[in-house]
Amino acid sequence: MKCLCDCGETYDIKIEGDVGADPFWCNKCSCNFNIDDFPISQKLSEELLAWSIKYGEWIDWEYDRLVANAIQLEDDFNRLGAMLTEKVKQEIGTRYLIQYFPSTSARLYLNK
Repeated sequence: MKCLCDCGETYDIKIEGDVGADPFWCNKCSCNFNIDDFPISQKLSEELLAWSIKYGEWIDWEYDRLVANAIQLEDDFNRLGAMLTEKVKQEIGTRYLIQYFPSTSARLYLNK
């Protein structure tokens, strides 16, 4: 994958949720990649995008605080993210090193 920064070509990819971003990132410089640039099925691409837009649903953004069941929502998000990462690995094969980075934002809020 051609990285947009000084890393050049990278095959070290992380899957991670973030607000308003596709879930594929350079694991070296954190450059965000377009999901359409990866050789995965349309179905998996749609599943990943549906998953990624749920990032942060455990946060009440208006009041900058957690919702009542925040930890459970984040844990569910992370379980699905890990499962989707395994699907990506199956479809892509060994060309890329794919790792999942779970969200920890709810726990960070708790420690504020």
